[in-house]
This record gives sequence, C-alpha cells and structure tokens, in this order.
Amino acid sequence: MKFTLTQLRYVVAVARYGSVTMAAQALNVSQPSISVAIDHVEDALGHKIFVRQRGSGVALTSFGRGAVAKALQVLGEADELAALGSREADVGGELVLGCFEDLAPYFAPALMRAFAERCPAVTVVIRDESFETLGRRLADSAVDLGLTYDLGLPGHFKRVLLHELRPHALLPAGHVLADKWSVSLAELASYPLITTDQPHSWQHMLDLFLSRGLAPLARTTTSSFELQRSMVANGFGVAVSYTRPFGDKSYDGLPLVCKPISDPLPMQRIILTHDTRRRLSKAALAFIETAKTWFASHDVFKA
Repeated sequence: MKFTLTQLRYVVAVARYGSVTMAAQALNVSQPSISVAIDHVEDALGHKIFVRQRGSGVALTSFGRGAVAKALQVLGEADELAALGSREADVGGELVLGCFEDLAPYFAPALMRAFAERCPAVTVVIRDESFETLGRRLADSAVDLGLTYDLGLPGHFKRVLLHELRPHALLPAGHVLADKWSVSLAELASYPLITTDQPHSWQHMLDLFLSRGLAPLARTTTSSFELQRSMVANGFGVAVSYTRPFGDKSYDGLPLVCKPISDPLPMQRIILTHDTRRRLSKAALAFIETAKTWFASHDVFKA
C-alpha cells in the first residue's frame, strides 16, 4: 500500500475527534505526525479527506466520509487478523459509543462494565451527544454505535430495541395532583410545562398533548434533564418524562413526585442504532449482544 495502518489510524482518530489536536492528545503523538499522515493519505488517494475549519477543527469531505468508513473496515479486519494468534481469538480494537446525554449517566457505565468482562481487549470510548449530533457522528463514522431514544433518526439507521418505557408526570412535592394515583394530560395542561431544549424531545412532549387535543398552559425550556427536574422540584411547573433515575430528588435535594399518566400513550424505545451503510466491527456486534443481555436482566428505572 502507499500508506501504513498507523497512518490510517491517525486519519480515523481525527475523524472521530474532529480535531488534529484532540486526536494527538488521545493517541499521545505529536500534532505534526498526524498532520503529515493526513497529507500522505490524501496525496495517495488523490482527494481531500478533511476540510480545515479555522477555530473549529476539521470536517469530513463527502469523499472523506467514504474513505474513513473504508479505513475503519480495513483496520477492523487487521485487528481481527492480529487476534487470530491470541487466546481464543479475543475481540479487540476500539469502540466509540455515542450516548444521548439524558441516558448516558444511567446506562453507559454499567454497559461498559458488562462489556469489559466479555471483551476485555476492546477499548471503549463514550461520547455524550444530543439528538442532532448523534445522527451526524454516526453518519461520519465518528461514532460506531448510538445509545438513544428512537427519535429523529434517519430511515436507513438500524434500530436494535433494548427496552420500552412509559411516560410519567413529574410534580413538585405538595402539588395539588401529587396525592392522585395517576394524572391525565388534561390535568397537567393546566400548569406550566417544563421541557428540555432538545428539539426532538420537546416536540415529542408537545405532540403527546396535541394528540389529545390539548395545549399546555405555558412552556419553559431548560438546557438539561437534571435542570428540568430541579425546576419542577422548585415549583416552576410540571414535566413529562420517560427517564426516571433511582431517587426522586433533584440535584438540590428537593423531593419530586412521579405519577403514572392515565392516558393511553405510546411507549418510548431505548435503542442501539448504527448507520447501515457502515460495516459493524466484531467489537460493535459483541457490544450489541452484551447490551441486549444486560437490559433483559435488569430493571430499568423504577416502575
């Protein structure tokens, strides 16, 4: 070949991190070494892989997306070849898992631990992502698998179902609805609704009300799920959520009341997803099986 596997690894690292500087830090090599490798591979292929963006790292070109996908395939097969001589041909290499930021704290560490027991030779990198960035990172091969809700994903992404959740109402302690066994969307619509500012998330929540011919009294957005919970706990409104941590208290220690919603609403799916235009590595396939086993054997959130 006109370039080495090491040079390909440098190119893939830059694609994953979106920055020569961050890739150099992750690989513990000099920035010039990575820049030289990129130039060499681009010259050998006769096309630009990256577009340099002043002050914001690099972005893949349309050619670069295909080149990085093929590089990942070549590197994965090289790792598999190297593993043939090891004990039981252990799965190795690197796996980048992109997690929707609301789900990451609740599942990513436990899944990493379970996967490490099954495939100790694989290095797992976790990335917090929004709905928008996760789809883009998967398409650009910067992320191998995505752990997320089934919202806002392209049709050509494969979805592996891990679990389904029912929505519930979040109320401050002492709220007039807090003593009811369940609450309806019509009852919640009489109070200010607090949502997160993730476009697919808040639109989905509003659509739940609209499907019943309702419109919330008002809507306030927050930048994160935990801030949403704290706003509710402090009496600024109510919320509808699928995610329910173990412990009904906000970050500032105030109690929250969680109630089932009496309306017949659709379940929300927790999934692993990937771009079907990219070949999955053995590490990614093993992670999918690990995740399916883990979710099948654990209670997810409280009932």
